Amino acid sequence: MSESISRFSAREGVSYSPMPPSPVISVHHLEKRYGKTLAVDDVSLEVYEGEIFGLIGPNGAGKTTTMECLQGLRRQDRGSLSVLGLDPHRDSTKLRQRIGVQHQEAHLQKRIKVWEAVDLWASLYSSSVDGDALLERLGLLPKRNAWFMTLSGGQKQRLFIALALIHEPEVVFLDELTTGLDPQARRTIWDLVKGIRERGTTVFLTTHLMEEAERLCDRVAIIEHGRLIELGTPEELVAKHCLERTVVFTSDGERLSERLGGVPGVRSTVSQGAMHTLTGEGDDFVTEVIAFVAREKLHVRGFRTEMPTLEDVFLKLTGRGIRD
Repeated sequence: MSESISRFSAREGVSYSPMPPSPVISVHHLEKRYGKTLAVDDVSLEVYEGEIFGLIGPNGAGKTTTMECLQGLRRQDRGSLSVLGLDPHRDSTKLRQRIGVQHQEAHLQKRIKVWEAVDLWASLYSSSVDGDALLERLGLLPKRNAWFMTLSGGQKQRLFIALALIHEPEVVFLDELTTGLDPQARRTIWDLVKGIRERGTTVFLTTHLMEEAERLCDRVAIIEHGRLIELGTPEELVAKHCLERTVVFTSDGERLSERLGGVPGVRSTVSQGAMHTLTGEGDDFVTEVIAFVAREKLHVRGFRTEMPTLEDVFLKLTGRGIRD
């Protein structure tokens, strides 16, 4: 579409908006049961090309079941699914050539070598990338001749990522990728996932770790008891559901605790000796506290703000701990 048409047609007096991107994954009214248990209940969502999309929620919420239906591993009981324009169950053979999958409970033979696993996976596809180049990109080339059983937890997860990427998929599915890893290994994996997206691959991941979702995902869908309860960017969800801000500072100002209630927007104040905690709503609240400190010419020894996170959103919407 030319620039003149996309912006405005003066002759016809009609404005035009760019067409929205076509989703690479579409889920409409998905339902999946296991006997009397309703694992996924009327879930609808769309994922667009080139984004990292997170399906987040506690263990047992229906995340993995939703992902397995999208991969064609399970047949839904109701609803329609589309991945890259294909039906995951009917077109499973074609779809497997175009998607990459890392499973939550993936395992390999203990005595298979890293290069052997990569070669084996490459043989399953009509085309594949250079295995050694992929291992180098994921920091595994020095472990090329190592047995699987000798790898650390983080190295095993990087190998599973390599196997999911060996055929240059258009969409990659990552299920609870960093569960059980130490913080250093987790952050290494996060950097790798960002690199996958930067190379043009769409990423659909599940996690019950809210920090992981907030760090990685362009958009997230929160699922609880099989139902989708919210969807949007992490920033949008925080702005929508958690307006509260907290400021904590230390100052020995005379009778300061009595004057803090006059700060515009303050909802509560707690003073413990020289430490004062103020809670309020909106982005202007922190500015108002700073203005108060300047106006009162307070000598402040410490000052910090506590902003709401995606975890706060989750707890507010579900009303219980993430790991219940």
